[in-house]
Amino acid sequence: MITMACHCTGCQRMSSSAFSLSSLFPSEAFSITSGEPVIGGLHGSTRHFFCGHCMSWLFTRPEGMNDFVNVRSTLLAGSRTYKPFIETYTDEKIEWAVTGAKHSFSKFPPQNKFPELLQDYASKK
Repeated sequence: MITMACHCTGCQRMSSSAFSLSSLFPSEAFSITSGEPVIGGLHGSTRHFFCGHCMSWLFTRPEGMNDFVNVRSTLLAGSRTYKPFIETYTDEKIEWAVTGAKHSFSKFPPQNKFPELLQDYASKK
């Protein structure tokens, strides 16, 4: 649906990097085919799931967005094509971190902005 980079300090810590990369998918397009992920990272109402074996961060189920799942883009086949379209939490961004995202937000985009962003992303595919 859309690709993004998150610059929040939580994502920085969980990814051990300057930002996390993810791709938003409808929940019905996502399934776990092997293993049982474990909750890890930040233990809040947004749930971050990790591989129970290697502890890699796999996906996130954002709070209040039960119909969607945020999958770490680098885990997907052809991950090099998942360039961030939006970047979030730029107010927590490490100064030198550059993503090339078309849209930037100091926090998370307002809900009323999502239809426009999704349409813009879809038109670029």
